[in-house]
Amino acid sequence: MKRCLIVVDYQNDFVTGSLGNEMAAALEEGIAARIRACRAQGDDILFTLDTHEEDYMSTREGRYLPVPHCIRDTDGHALYGKVAAECHADDHVFCKETFGSKGLFDFLRHNRYDAVELCGVVTNICVISNAVIAKTALPEADVAVNAALCASNDPELHQKALDVMASFQIDVI
Repeated sequence: MKRCLIVVDYQNDFVTGSLGNEMAAALEEGIAARIRACRAQGDDILFTLDTHEEDYMSTREGRYLPVPHCIRDTDGHALYGKVAAECHADDHVFCKETFGSKGLFDFLRHNRYDAVELCGVVTNICVISNAVIAKTALPEADVAVNAALCASNDPELHQKALDVMASFQIDVI
């Protein structure tokens, strides 16, 4: 069985930076442990990175969320802490300019995983977007979101996003 773990946007700016919060920070140990466990099983590890340019504030997203974050080549763009230490040179890293990753979609479509697990931040924005991408790219795969390893700055939206993902046959574990 071919499996992968997708770690969504566990970057400095979402943990301790401009959009950081305690709920995201609390995931560090768990995500790092999950990466190690999946790697020990021979699973592929994939990472997405929210990636913006210096002109972020003039973009549509910047107008709706006027907080510069994850600007390419800044400390805020980098993976956070122990999760960063778990990223190996042969892992696939997808920089994405919007909530979902087109590169991740193409990669999944061509690599035909039987099972996909997602974790990371922000549940109600980028995690849900990339879960939909995984389900679209691999409609017959088991796609799951690890609820204990996801966070949002809004606990109510976190739960609503999990409920919506469950409604379109993504397993919430």
